[in-house]
Amino acid sequence: MSSQPLFRAEVDVLGRPFHAIWTPEDGALRAAGFATAADPAADSLVERLARLDPGLAARGFAPDASGSSPVVSSLRAYAAGDLRAIDGLIVAQPGSPFRAEVWQALRRVPAGGTVTYTALASLAGRPKAVRAAASACANNLIALVVPCHRIVRSDGGLGGYLFGTEVKERLLSHEGAGAQQALFG
Repeated sequence: MSSQPLFRAEVDVLGRPFHAIWTPEDGALRAAGFATAADPAADSLVERLARLDPGLAARGFAPDASGSSPVVSSLRAYAAGDLRAIDGLIVAQPGSPFRAEVWQALRRVPAGGTVTYTALASLAGRPKAVRAAASACANNLIALVVPCHRIVRSDGGLGGYLFGTEVKERLLSHEGAGAQQALFG
């Protein structure tokens, strides 16, 4: 494995600072999320990554010197309205095999649509594992690109979101979806 520092960049997404961390050798996004009032530098991303993959985080972090990496370009294109721009980004995050299945299922939910936690569990191949699917969403380290914001409650409510329901609502609106537009169950 490379000893080169991980790249880190901040991109404006819908008027909010969005932070992305990726490995330069393969361009794989390793952590991503919005800054919040309580965490303006998104330091919690680094802390979560260090907790889940200490060896990777030990490489350190460096700003993306080019500012035009595929990760940054894709995020900017998404923010500008090309909702599919983030679909091709490579992602990698540590987790159990079932969580990996849930995260893959999340990436199959298209922009403009939403699914319930129940439907997400089915999409991941374990229809009765609704709580485990919800836990995978809560522990998703690569927000936006692994689109946990597209998951809603079965009653049509937004449900929670690590970066706040206002951000979740803005993302869904940007994508042309609403909490009532569930694609599956």
